[in-house]
Amino acid sequence: MTKQGSGNSLPSVAAQGRLLRQSPVAVIDIGSNSVRLLVYEGASRSPTPLFNEKVMCGLGRSVAANGRIDGEGAARALAALGRFRRIAEQLDAGKPWIMATAAVREAENGAAFVAQVEAVCGARVMLLSGPREGEMAGAGIMAGFERPDGIGGDLGGGSLELVEVPGERSRHSVTLPLGGLKLAQRVGNDLGKAEKLIDQDLQTVPWITQGAGRDFFAVGGTWRALAKLHIAETGHPLNITHAYAIERDAAISYCDLIVRGKRARESASDSRRDVLPLGALVLKRVLERIKPKQLVFSAFGIREGLLYTLQSRTEQVRDPLLAFCEDYALLRSRSPAHAAELCRWTDVLFEPPGPVETVLERRLRHAACILSDCAWRAHPDYRGEQALNTITHSALIGVDHPGRAFIALAVYCRHARDAGQSGLGSKLLTLLSKPDIKRARMIGAAIRVAHMLSVGAAGLIPRVQPSFDGGKLVISLPPDLMVLDGERFRKRMAVLAELFGMVPEVRV
Repeated sequence: MTKQGSGNSLPSVAAQGRLLRQSPVAVIDIGSNSVRLLVYEGASRSPTPLFNEKVMCGLGRSVAANGRIDGEGAARALAALGRFRRIAEQLDAGKPWIMATAAVREAENGAAFVAQVEAVCGARVMLLSGPREGEMAGAGIMAGFERPDGIGGDLGGGSLELVEVPGERSRHSVTLPLGGLKLAQRVGNDLGKAEKLIDQDLQTVPWITQGAGRDFFAVGGTWRALAKLHIAETGHPLNITHAYAIERDAAISYCDLIVRGKRARESASDSRRDVLPLGALVLKRVLERIKPKQLVFSAFGIREGLLYTLQSRTEQVRDPLLAFCEDYALLRSRSPAHAAELCRWTDVLFEPPGPVETVLERRLRHAACILSDCAWRAHPDYRGEQALNTITHSALIGVDHPGRAFIALAVYCRHARDAGQSGLGSKLLTLLSKPDIKRARMIGAAIRVAHMLSVGAAGLIPRVQPSFDGGKLVISLPPDLMVLDGERFRKRMAVLAELFGMVPEVRV
């Protein structure tokens, strides 16, 4: 209830900006470069961070130099961890899940440091072995993509983990001493020596050649920094590293330019700039040995992998793209039930004798239907632009960049007819083929017609299913709904029928 008589009073009920059915989960990652806290909204198929903070402690630098975690680095880490514990408590996340990786497991005083961490955090530390770290990275890739198939590589400061990611469990996992800090310790600035060591280590892993013709998923901050440089240099319309893909030969060529100092690195963060050439060299030699179809960057790693392992089997098998869209619709649309009805309503239009869809196209159409009402609170004149920006820059997972652009454009066309030919929309069009653009317009027009009948409320459109009759696209209204027929509805029907190459007809 809201208190009366106060101009600045707020409702005392729980905020609806979150999925209240979920319990927050806190994950702490103690890595070679940084110590990070992520508090997720819940252990769901579409994980959303409530809080994210990183403190650069450089534990791996001292370990690489003398085999020990030094006092200064440990002090910085423990101070950060005390803060992180309090934040987790504030967000009702309970005891944090704590993972420690290469720097801690390789340090002579690693066990003593773990004891200090456990005392500060009041929780046990999972000291991941190299293969286990690889398995967690593989689980992270499983969390971020729909049915990924290939080899994943997680490059940290102390090690490189390689893992095969078909199906539910990793078949192979290995750790190699090729992290940026560790490799720098082994070779200094001698890139020729580094290349020989990289090749020697990769030759000990014969199974990675099974990744030929599949995808290579790149995990880790150094490789994401490389992706950001490539996005900026090529003018790619989406400044999003997750699911950013580069064809193999182009990726190898770009890595070579970074290694030879032919590309500026000033835009990379200070913590990544020095190790970027070595990181690029490792990636180049990995790609040359595996010969994957393409390089795909993943923003999901061991933290999301841990979260994935905490989910029920029912949650794990959900489509990550549609899971995100369903959660988002629950928070942003007028009626999630109506969004589900739209999926079924448009199914009829994209089955014979209408245009036939692939499985991927059906997923993207359903995603657009579920998100179609996400901008209803915006000013009517800007709902199309709001939807385009919201979807383009949302935390969508389980979809590549062209798919993201397609969904955004389809929902834009639910509000407007110009197919986003200016501003951000015009940039997104460069990711799509002409047939894809037409399909987006068709889906947007279909959703527009449905919303004209239902006004976003559930229960009506199942009674007015579309159909095809020869060269006609027909909407049949039952007698009690005939009053919904009108001039604006007929105009929208005409646009939809024209896109399908048919004649519109409204029947009572």
